[in-house]
Amino acid sequence: MQVFRSLPHAEARRPCALTIGNFDGVHQGHRTLLTHLTQAAKRLHLEAAVMTFEPHPREFFAKLSGDESRAPTRIANLRDKLQSLAEAGIDRVIVEHFNARFAALSPASFIQDILVEGLQVKWLIVGDDFRFGAKRAGDFALLVEAGKRFGFEVSSLDSVQHENQRISSSAIRTALQNSDFEQARDLLGHPYSISGRVLHGQKLGRTLGFPTLNLRIAHKRPALSGIFIVQVHGLSSAPLPAVASLGVRPTVEDNGRVLLEVHLFDYNAQCYGKLIYVEFLHKLRDEEKYDDLTKLTVAIAADAKAARDFFQHRNEINHSLSLSS
Repeated sequence: MQVFRSLPHAEARRPCALTIGNFDGVHQGHRTLLTHLTQAAKRLHLEAAVMTFEPHPREFFAKLSGDESRAPTRIANLRDKLQSLAEAGIDRVIVEHFNARFAALSPASFIQDILVEGLQVKWLIVGDDFRFGAKRAGDFALLVEAGKRFGFEVSSLDSVQHENQRISSSAIRTALQNSDFEQARDLLGHPYSISGRVLHGQKLGRTLGFPTLNLRIAHKRPALSGIFIVQVHGLSSAPLPAVASLGVRPTVEDNGRVLLEVHLFDYNAQCYGKLIYVEFLHKLRDEEKYDDLTKLTVAIAADAKAARDFFQHRNEINHSLSLSS
């Protein structure tokens, strides 16, 4: 899969079947739309292309307003989004920088400059709520009219439902906020996880007796925050049990940097630079600020014990089930 950080240059432009969206989380509804896209691309002998945005348009407008708390929380980082799109069979992804210039494009300019000239779209599919152009003035009817004029076909997809609920990124954010990982899994189509390469940290966890793998979170507002029971993929043939903290580490830092720290149980191998996937299983508590490192250490020890108990109980259940079968 090719990834472009803006519109492809002239020599790289090829006719495509296209869809457009933020694709935060690449959930079951997105996957249905992407299936329609790849099937049409194959039928029409076109490349299947996705245009997405960084930052999320609502992040851009929230920052512009001076109130970044209005921005949606992020379900997925860009790496995980691109991985999901590649798994869906997409040939090329255009990660368009959403800025003031792009936000000011009129619907007519968006169609002419982006769709027709920049991407050479021949077939386009969008969600039933798709809007585009400055002040969201463009709609599906305008796309259909433009398609007749410029020679591309336009299709739409109704919302996909799960148990009478519309599958959406907003619904997944709500599930994660409520620590309902089962619901998030049903909407996503897979367990919720965050990937990243293991970085060098301050080594404070090692000093406290709980060494951690550190993963940087690029965005300021992840969909989760707190202390979690997790399992780590990518270091062994089987997932490894762990406890994790996702947040700003208020006891030891005050710079607002978001970090995912993972303490693996009974594991001492070198991990720096390795790509891992942290799967979230259960939330233990919210992040807290402690008066000193002694109290922080006591809290970490209690979290680690709770996580070990969780895995032991799960293993006992699985063993009983295997015996009964």
